[in-house]
Amino acid sequence: MPRAPRGTNDVLPAQQHYWEHVETEAESICKIFGFDRIRLPMFEDSSLFVRGIGEATDVVEKEMYTFLDRGGDSLTLLPEGTASVCRAYIQHGMHTMVQPVRLFYFSPIFRYERPQSGRYRQHHQFGVEALGSEDPIIDAEIIELARSFLNRLGLYDTTLFVNSIGCPTCRVPYGKILREYYQAKLDTMCQDCQSRYSRAPLRLLDCKKPTCQPLALDAPHTIDHLCSDCSQHWEQLLNYLSAINIPFEIRHSIVRGLDYYTKTVFEFQPNNEAGSQTTILAGGRYDGLISQIGGPSTPAIGFGSGIERLVMNIQALQARSPADNERPVVITAAGSVDQHILVQKAAELRSQNIYTTIVPSGKSMKAQMRYAGAINARFVIVLGEQELSSGVIQVKDMDSGSQEEISATSLPGHIISRLQSTQS
Repeated sequence: MPRAPRGTNDVLPAQQHYWEHVETEAESICKIFGFDRIRLPMFEDSSLFVRGIGEATDVVEKEMYTFLDRGGDSLTLLPEGTASVCRAYIQHGMHTMVQPVRLFYFSPIFRYERPQSGRYRQHHQFGVEALGSEDPIIDAEIIELARSFLNRLGLYDTTLFVNSIGCPTCRVPYGKILREYYQAKLDTMCQDCQSRYSRAPLRLLDCKKPTCQPLALDAPHTIDHLCSDCSQHWEQLLNYLSAINIPFEIRHSIVRGLDYYTKTVFEFQPNNEAGSQTTILAGGRYDGLISQIGGPSTPAIGFGSGIERLVMNIQALQARSPADNERPVVITAAGSVDQHILVQKAAELRSQNIYTTIVPSGKSMKAQMRYAGAINARFVIVLGEQELSSGVIQVKDMDSGSQEEISATSLPGHIISRLQSTQS
């Protein structure tokens, strides 16, 4: 039997309501905050990610899906969205627009990694980016947008963790201090961290291995070694978060897994999950990325959130999405009613934007009602020969079990009224 490749999954019709809910709320909150949508290609030149993400990162070293096209060019399926947005910012001259440029996107993301709960080799990401301002007020705005988005999904029980990892000016001396701390502990560290020690010491703080996590707890804190500019930026951000009543915790181990991050980094984690892969939304500032890939010096900040993990958390709370209210009205026929009448009545309802389904022909009334129950119908319209000849039809309320007779001509208005009354 054919199966989907490992690390991928099909989003079946029963799940679509959750996905549509997430995407609708994401787009709505972005519009409120003044962000415009951008659509990205699914692959880019591989060099974009090598230069932008960093050669020493796990993403570039181990996780990218890279291939040669028929022209011999090396292309990579998107392992993340930020570098692509920055490429588009440069290519289309967005630096000449009023800054900051506020963008959001939805995109499939591809990483060759070990599949886990809510984590796939192909997943789907909602991303937000603000490009062209170094003001910490933009950092606060991005974090406020993120929290508002999670709240709209009913994911209130989350904690915001924040940190600052500084800039190249203060990161060099901090890296030296960090290496000095870890030097005597190298033999007890995992192989990945032993490799990171020289190339990317900041990543030592983010290791999820049991042998390394305790070491990170006692490591020197980045916020204690910031330069004056980064320190001022950090203090202003915390003041802004307090001013708009966004609670937060400082977590010194948050550094994020990509080399382009500077200054602010943050994560939202649900309070009802345990384990290493609990983050449902994360991001940070990347002031050097655009110049690193060939554009003008441009400060920027953004976040990404995996839709699969969001849906998993919504379902774990047994939260109902607004789309759950979109239950069908089913048209059935009793006896040998002309099928054209079913089509006509369904068309009448659909013209009023009522979700309507026709039961396939050739089924008994018992089988038709079973079908209506199986698809969670809200109302069943029963068309009978005798009733139609009298200009009436039967409407069955599937929740209460009651049935009433109405004029055939008043069907759309009656259903609209009933649906509105049940939703109010």
